[in-house]
Amino acid sequence: MDSEGILHLLHQTAAEVIAPRFRQLTDGEVIEKRPGDLVTVADREAEEYLSALLGSEYPDAMIVGEEGVFKDAGMIHGLATADHAFVIDPIDGTRNFVGGRDEYGVMLAEVRNGVTTRGWIYQPRTGRSYVAEHGAGVRLNGEPVGRRGTDRAPLGATSKRRLHGFTAGGRLSPVIESAWCCAFDYPRVLHGELDFLVYTTVHPWDHLAGSLMVAEAGGVTRGFDGSDYAVGGRYDGIIVAGSPEIWASARDSWPET
Repeated sequence: MDSEGILHLLHQTAAEVIAPRFRQLTDGEVIEKRPGDLVTVADREAEEYLSALLGSEYPDAMIVGEEGVFKDAGMIHGLATADHAFVIDPIDGTRNFVGGRDEYGVMLAEVRNGVTTRGWIYQPRTGRSYVAEHGAGVRLNGEPVGRRGTDRAPLGATSKRRLHGFTAGGRLSPVIESAWCCAFDYPRVLHGELDFLVYTTVHPWDHLAGSLMVAEAGGVTRGFDGSDYAVGGRYDGIIVAGSPEIWASARDSWPET
């Protein structure tokens, strides 16, 4: 199936399963998996729905979803060596979704032999659909995405509140709060609204699709130790940047975590 065909599966999942639950959740439909980490009935139903759609098209592919891994951590074993796999984040930005905010998305990555070959980010409330193919660039609603240049000091975002406003003595623009949603944060780097992102929680469903898109736009995603982000890698944290030079500047300026 071509990339637009798979994108249609994300649209279908959002329309059939996710949108009817938006701002309609009851108390019993929101669960705290661990302190501060929410899941809803919509997350679980969307993952099952999209997994079934993908399974019918690719019966031999390994399908890994965030909620499935929470129930059975062993599901993720073998992802880095699988011939063909899909990694699903059924609702990225669940906290925003629960709060009735528009900043949530559906994300999907395709992995072949440890390489992310295609990625999709769909923002149901904005109608923006980002699609990337390894070696073929990244598109927004079918049009190539171009990063705007700026003359500011590198501007970054993080969820770590204690670092909001951090400037590294003026080497950085004051760090701002992330959108609490990778499906919105990664596109902000693609468009040049942000120069870098810093994450200390690194799960493949959150980062595979977006990191491919950033790479296709000339950027990099690397661990704090400088290693390129890869399927199956272990990281204390990652920095996503619009260029290798911005990554180096951000890493050199970032405080030890």
